[in-house]
Amino acid sequence: MSDDDSYVYDEASGEWISAAEAAAKAEGGEAVEVRDAVGNVLSDGDQVTLIKDLTVKGAGQTLKRGTLIKSIRLTGDAQEIDCKYEGIKGLVLRAEFVKKR
Repeated sequence: MSDDDSYVYDEASGEWISAAEAAAKAEGGEAVEVRDAVGNVLSDGDQVTLIKDLTVKGAGQTLKRGTLIKSIRLTGDAQEIDCKYEGIKGLVLRAEFVKKR
Protein backbone atom coordinates (compact mmCIF):
# COMPACT_ATOMS: atom_id res chain seq x y z
CA MET A 1 0.00 0.00 0.00
CA SER A 2 1.45 3.36 -0.98
CA ASP A 3 1.02 6.68 0.78
CA ASP A 4 -0.66 8.32 -2.22
CA ASP A 5 -3.73 5.99 -2.16
CA SER A 6 -6.82 8.04 -1.37
CA TYR A 7 -9.84 6.76 0.48
CA VAL A 8 -13.34 8.13 0.83
CA TYR A 9 -16.06 7.36 3.36
CA ASP A 10 -18.97 5.42 1.85
CA GLU A 11 -22.09 6.46 3.74
CA ALA A 12 -24.15 3.56 2.36
CA SER A 13 -21.87 0.87 3.80
CA GLY A 14 -20.28 2.88 6.62
CA GLU A 15 -16.76 1.94 5.53
CA TRP A 16 -13.71 3.64 4.03
CA ILE A 17 -13.17 2.54 0.43
CA SER A 18 -10.61 3.46 -2.22
CA ALA A 19 -11.39 6.42 -4.48
CA ALA A 20 -11.32 4.17 -7.56
CA GLU A 21 -13.89 1.82 -6.02
CA ALA A 22 -16.10 4.79 -5.07
CA ALA A 23 -15.97 6.10 -8.64
CA ALA A 24 -16.96 2.68 -9.99
CA LYS A 25 -19.91 2.55 -7.58
CA ALA A 26 -21.03 6.03 -8.61
CA GLU A 27 -20.97 5.13 -12.32
CA GLY A 28 -22.90 1.92 -11.76
CA GLY A 29 -25.48 3.54 -9.49
CA GLU A 30 -26.55 6.17 -12.01
CA ALA A 31 -27.63 3.73 -14.70
CA VAL A 32 -31.42 4.06 -14.44
CA GLU A 33 -33.31 2.35 -17.22
CA VAL A 34 -36.20 4.47 -18.48
CA ARG A 35 -38.85 2.77 -20.63
CA ASP A 36 -41.64 4.34 -22.66
CA ALA A 37 -45.29 3.23 -22.75
CA VAL A 38 -44.60 0.23 -25.00
CA GLY A 39 -41.37 -0.88 -23.30
CA ASN A 40 -38.67 0.70 -25.48
CA VAL A 41 -35.58 1.89 -23.60
CA LEU A 42 -35.16 5.68 -23.76
CA SER A 43 -31.85 7.55 -23.76
CA ASP A 44 -30.70 11.16 -23.90
CA GLY A 45 -31.39 12.83 -27.24
CA ASP A 46 -34.22 10.52 -28.31
CA GLN A 47 -37.37 11.82 -29.99
CA VAL A 48 -40.70 10.81 -28.46
CA THR A 49 -44.36 11.19 -29.40
CA LEU A 50 -47.18 11.75 -26.92
CA ILE A 51 -49.75 8.95 -26.75
CA LYS A 52 -52.33 10.97 -24.79
CA ASP A 53 -53.55 14.58 -24.60
CA LEU A 54 -51.80 16.21 -21.63
CA THR A 55 -52.78 19.44 -19.88
CA VAL A 56 -49.68 21.37 -18.83
CA LYS A 57 -50.12 22.91 -15.40
CA GLY A 58 -49.09 26.56 -15.18
CA ALA A 59 -48.85 27.01 -18.94
CA GLY A 60 -52.56 27.02 -19.73
CA GLN A 61 -51.85 24.79 -22.70
CA THR A 62 -52.73 21.26 -23.76
CA LEU A 63 -50.25 19.08 -25.63
CA LYS A 64 -52.19 16.92 -28.10
CA ARG A 65 -51.69 13.23 -28.79
CA GLY A 66 -49.12 12.75 -31.55
CA THR A 67 -47.06 15.83 -30.58
CA LEU A 68 -43.36 15.24 -31.34
CA ILE A 69 -40.92 16.10 -28.54
CA LYS A 70 -37.31 16.32 -29.73
CA SER A 71 -34.12 15.77 -27.79
CA ILE A 72 -35.22 14.48 -24.40
CA ARG A 73 -32.96 14.26 -21.33
CA LEU A 74 -33.15 11.63 -18.61
CA THR A 75 -33.52 12.95 -15.06
CA GLY A 76 -32.27 9.95 -13.09
CA ASP A 77 -35.85 9.02 -12.14
CA ALA A 78 -37.12 5.91 -13.89
CA GLN A 79 -40.46 7.53 -14.75
CA GLU A 80 -39.60 11.14 -15.65
CA ILE A 81 -37.99 12.74 -18.70
CA ASP A 82 -36.99 16.38 -19.11
CA CYS A 83 -37.70 18.03 -22.44
CA LYS A 84 -38.13 21.31 -24.25
CA TYR A 85 -41.22 22.41 -26.11
CA GLU A 86 -41.82 25.84 -27.61
CA GLY A 87 -43.57 28.14 -25.17
CA ILE A 88 -43.15 25.85 -22.14
CA LYS A 89 -40.14 26.12 -19.83
CA GLY A 90 -39.04 23.21 -17.65
CA LEU A 91 -41.35 20.58 -19.11
CA VAL A 92 -41.10 17.21 -17.36
CA LEU A 93 -43.14 14.33 -18.77
CA ARG A 94 -43.92 10.91 -17.36
CA ALA A 95 -42.43 8.12 -19.44
CA GLU A 96 -45.75 6.25 -19.42
CA PHE A 97 -47.30 8.92 -21.70
CA VAL A 98 -44.67 8.85 -24.47
CA LYS A 99 -43.58 6.46 -27.21
CA LYS A 100 -40.11 6.40 -28.77
CA ARG A 101 -40.04 7.50 -32.38
